Amino acid sequence: MRTSRKLTVALACAEDAWPHPDWPAPDDPYVGRVVPLTEPQGAHEETDVVVLYLEAPSSAVRELPATDIPVIVISPCRDTEVIVEVFRAGAGYLIEGDYCTCFLSSAVVGATVGHTYLSPAACAALQEGARRMPTDGEALERLRELLSPRERQIMELLSTGLGAQEIGLRLQLSEKTVRNNLSNLYAKLEVRGSTEAVLTWLGFRA
Repeated sequence: MRTSRKLTVALACAEDAWPHPDWPAPDDPYVGRVVPLTEPQGAHEETDVVVLYLEAPSSAVRELPATDIPVIVISPCRDTEVIVEVFRAGAGYLIEGDYCTCFLSSAVVGATVGHTYLSPAACAALQEGARRMPTDGEALERLRELLSPRERQIMELLSTGLGAQEIGLRLQLSEKTVRNNLSNLYAKLEVRGSTEAVLTWLGFRA
């Protein structure tokens, strides 16, 4: 995890719409500065994470930067289809009023190590979308049986929006052990990271 220096966040937001003018706090251990971004595609190479604040994020996927810089979308929108679409594109999604600035900092740090954070309500919307979608239950169960009981525990927690550190605390495991388990289960599920793993686990890709 890149915590030897504080992170730089590029923020694309309509003027005066950003609800956290005091973020990051001077004593934030992870995020050092937030710089304005007029165009989502224009993130500087020194940017660690891009945050897009969008009132109506139906076009969020089209606006995601075409770079390897991780993205977090923040919006008051709770539409399940929009959240699923943004998550499929590999961006985190935080619903306004559903998180605190400490959670936002954690989401930024998580994004730098490949974890796609969802706020609790966004996570619930993703799971609701999975329940509504017709899937082959037998194929999904066969896929899940590829994992060990411990790996299934980890996937259940990962699909609720938790990162490796939080999963380790829940299961009383070291973060390194959780990451090793994640690497193994990614290989078994034939996915490239947490986003694809969660989509597969919930049945979007089974």
